[in-house]
Amino acid sequence: MINKRLLIKHLLAHNDENSFYDKKRKIDISHKEGKAKFLKHICALSNSNPKNNSFIVIGVDDEDNNIIGVDFFDDSKIQNLINAYLSHPPIVQYENIPFPHLPDDKVVGLVTIRPTGKITSLRKNIWKYYGGSVFFRDGSMSMPKVFDVEIKDVNSKIVEAIEKHAQNNIEHTLNGVFDFMNSRKDFNAQYKVFKEYFVVCWAGQKKTVKKEVFFSRVDIELINEQVRLFFSTLDEVSISVTDDSFTIIEYVNLGLQGSNKYYPLEETIIDFEDNAHYNIETTLLFEPPQFDKKVLHHIYNTNNALLEKLKKGLTLTKREILDLKNLPAMYLICYLNLFHDALDKLKESKPYLKAYSPEIYGLYKESLRILRKVKYS
Repeated sequence: MINKRLLIKHLLAHNDENSFYDKKRKIDISHKEGKAKFLKHICALSNSNPKNNSFIVIGVDDEDNNIIGVDFFDDSKIQNLINAYLSHPPIVQYENIPFPHLPDDKVVGLVTIRPTGKITSLRKNIWKYYGGSVFFRDGSMSMPKVFDVEIKDVNSKIVEAIEKHAQNNIEHTLNGVFDFMNSRKDFNAQYKVFKEYFVVCWAGQKKTVKKEVFFSRVDIELINEQVRLFFSTLDEVSISVTDDSFTIIEYVNLGLQGSNKYYPLEETIIDFEDNAHYNIETTLLFEPPQFDKKVLHHIYNTNNALLEKLKKGLTLTKREILDLKNLPAMYLICYLNLFHDALDKLKESKPYLKAYSPEIYGLYKESLRILRKVKYS
């Protein structure tokens, strides 16, 4: 099995960006321009390497290859985005890879692109790119080109050698287990070996609600691959383990005026097979809660007035500060109840919430994360 941390190091050390490898400081697929540029790179790398994997490493400084990390990105529906916009889409996997020197909330994003052997093109218009466009790599650039000749396979041996040198061994696996157990010992760290090969470590803060056990601040790491799943202090998850699988169900705590409930958001199952293979499958479970429209209109107008006060830099009362903490979630609930303008208001609030406090900005990012999962599904 490939040690993803070693793979990233070998990619960075191999040479500069080329026709099978790209690096980014960060990506942003929350708006059309970011989506379009990401899709262009996926399309170009897939077309330029029809018989081997291609990679995008995210969280790396362009100038000196310094690993600076990015926020944990759990968009398990990224393949849905690829399928919606690309014809003959490649199989794309985004993984969060921890590095020892990075803070707990930072990882390196690794995008692996597995082509289908067919020419990939844009299915429809997005931003300034037209439907039907075909992109290829020209050195480190993704460029539109007219396809009229057979693509030469020049990278398979190079990629094969890089992946071979990134293989796991017992020392890497044991070091990974010890590092995890030592760094998470305050959070009831545990581990389990699946199929006599895979090692999964996990830890989290435990709490019991009406006889049900939930965890927050959860770290889960598949040690053999250095693939990390992470849930913040704002998340609540349940964990169940069998001899063949590791299952996480994520919940969101939503409600109005203190009457909150736990709603299942997403189920992630890691299945382990006898042939040293594993599969991570994620299913959206979320059913948006519906509330009285008159109550929501009142809350929506209150949020709008609070946002205007924040934009003008006026001092907030203690009550308004409490309401401000709920503002992202309230706009989210309104949007899920067909208040379409609520999404624009939520995005409009971003710079003001970010400037006000890191805590409230964290709540804003949490609401967008939930929205992204629901939207791409």
